[in-house]
Amino acid sequence: MLGSLGDFPAVVLKEAAVREFDVEADDDRILHAYDVGPTGRDDELVLLWHHGTPNIGAPPEPLFGAAAALGLRWVGYDRPGYGGSDPRSGAAVASAANDAARVADHLGIDRLAVFGHSGGGPRAMACGALLGDRILSVVSVSAPAPWPADGLDFFAGMSAGSVRELGAAAHGGRSALENILATTDFDPESFTTADWSALNGEWSWFDGIVTAGTAHGFGGMIDDDLATMSPWGFDVSQLSMPILIMHGTDDRMIPSSHAQWLAARCPRAELRLEAEQGHISVLGSAPSALEWVRARAVS
Repeated sequence: MLGSLGDFPAVVLKEAAVREFDVEADDDRILHAYDVGPTGRDDELVLLWHHGTPNIGAPPEPLFGAAAALGLRWVGYDRPGYGGSDPRSGAAVASAANDAARVADHLGIDRLAVFGHSGGGPRAMACGALLGDRILSVVSVSAPAPWPADGLDFFAGMSAGSVRELGAAAHGGRSALENILATTDFDPESFTTADWSALNGEWSWFDGIVTAGTAHGFGGMIDDDLATMSPWGFDVSQLSMPILIMHGTDDRMIPSSHAQWLAARCPRAELRLEAEQGHISVLGSAPSALEWVRARAVS
């Protein structure tokens, strides 16, 4: 039985209370979700977080203060196979739109903005492409382009670790990807000096959500990667609302050429390339992305 908003357990973090709850998806799966709010402002705007790979869906604590000041209320959920959400092998990136809509419906939210980082970027774009006027705006940070992407040298500039992982997903399938993840360690060269500085500072938050994202094994990560490197189930040209595409110029995990490819094909895209920033450190510019979201809110 699903509880009402008032029944959610509260976990107190540094700057806000995060209420956690379960939502039943349309195929009887359970999605574990999060709500940081309300903000107490009459012009409150909901921003749904699409987490990276491999994370859980707890919204980004380092941005709680900036979001609250702008009247932005964070909502998020664990994608299938992560945290408290049931697995769903074989699902396309497009399936994130239905899951996000179920979470929003459960909370009685009609219109919202979406924000995705890394592997969450394509899922945020899925919402924009498939949920139509329900989505006010989309922010995609450090996201890959679809595979294959016409005119893009997909693996050029990637670290060896990213090439191994995404190449296995594209060419070898589940068994090859399982073997790569089981037998190789994370490639530290995937992160820049700026990334490591961010991870040792304000964005040390990632330590907890990555640990939680892999606590039950690599199932969620494998399904994420396989979906990312398979047909997404929509075309990015379908996004009709404003989309901000932000990327670090020095990103070694997903090179900024991917952001340029996406921006050239999204009709209302604004591209921001952050100089000398990597895959994680680019999030230091995320408060400006939140301001961008607020400026594009409509009643």
